[in-house]
Amino acid sequence: MVFDPDFLSDDPQEESQANPLLNYLQRQSPEMLAHVARSVSPEIKEIISQNVQGLVGMLPSENFNVKISTDRDNLAGLLASAMMTGYFLRQMEQRMHLDDLADSVPLPGDSTGGQ
Repeated sequence: MVFDPDFLSDDPQEESQANPLLNYLQRQSPEMLAHVARSVSPEIKEIISQNVQGLVGMLPSENFNVKISTDRDNLAGLLASAMMTGYFLRQMEQRMHLDDLADSVPLPGDSTGGQ
């Protein structure tokens, strides 16, 4: 999935002047954005997917013809929520790995390896 920085506005110049984050995203190459998207672990993707499904509702597609409609502002809010959840989860994942690494480093005079 590639981020389309023009999805928020018919006039990208007007929107980007008011939103520094959007301006920053528009200056990034599609390759860099794709690299960031690929760097997310499957666990984070699953949590974000469950979060978005919880926000919009999830009915089994085999029994229902589900159509969701919303306006641009609500969709932008949903996207912002998913992004913030993703950033938070990525930071927590990095912290977990650092904690695991710190636990494996032996303390001076400790022969148990920090366990």
